Amino acid sequence: MTYGGFQIEAFEAGRGLWHARIRREDHQPVVIDGVSFPELEVGFAWSDAEAAIADAKTRVDYLNRRFLTTEKTRKTAHV
Repeated sequence: MTYGGFQIEAFEAGRGLWHARIRREDHQPVVIDGVSFPELEVGFAWSDAEAAIADAKTRVDYLNRRFLTTEKTRKTAHV
């Protein structure tokens, strides 16, 4: 599924242990504190795929808020 500019993929890592993987929709790496990640596995071992996806959506929201704040700060600093 696509959410907030990211592709979210739920996967089962063990019986009944659901996780989620996110990657940017444009296939660019996610950069966190200067470290580049082609994709991120997020969350805990959820009991179903829907819970893993819901958790991934909260992570995407966080990344989008953080990116917007960082970009706004950077643009203001270079004006």
